[in-house]
Amino acid sequence: MKRVVVDTNVPIVANGRPDPRGGGRPPSIDCQQKAIDFLVQTLEVRRVLLDLGGEIQAEYRNLLYPSGQPGVGDRFYLEMINSSPQRVERIALPRTADGTYPDFPDDEALRRFDPSDRKFVALARHAHAPVANATDSDWLNFREPLQRNGLEIAFVCGCDRGAWFENSSPRSEPLTSPTSRGNRRRRR
Repeated sequence: MKRVVVDTNVPIVANGRPDPRGGGRPPSIDCQQKAIDFLVQTLEVRRVLLDLGGEIQAEYRNLLYPSGQPGVGDRFYLEMINSSPQRVERIALPRTADGTYPDFPDDEALRRFDPSDRKFVALARHAHAPVANATDSDWLNFREPLQRNGLEIAFVCGCDRGAWFENSSPRSEPLTSPTSRGNRRRRR
């Protein structure tokens, strides 16, 4: 079974909500659908990696709903907190006394990489697994030094920032499941 580290922006985008650190713009319908598809497939065929100390789960808890509703990203979070070892693997993530991660690359080119995302990099490097990203531009901006330091990044919504976000006015309701668009159309 493939293993993956999932940045919080992926389930946020699957919910159709703007990433609070991404400028407040809602994701495009295409990007949201790709995030939904990725999470659905992840729950079927991948094992999600979380740190044993609970830092990633705490970030999920702050930005997602543990009831599993109303979006696919929230359902993903519910599966993470209620899941079996077949779906979730918790790994000890070493930290130094000053709070840094020894597994985060000691590379001057990454000095300005978002400190809140360093846990994802460190865990992915420690576990030799890819990180999934949807709309966080740091992953794209620092792609070369991250890859040079052995990190594989799965760009769920591709590498074209222009395709990540809505270009027009915000839509009235986000997608809630892979089949919800069809159901919603029938009700109108």
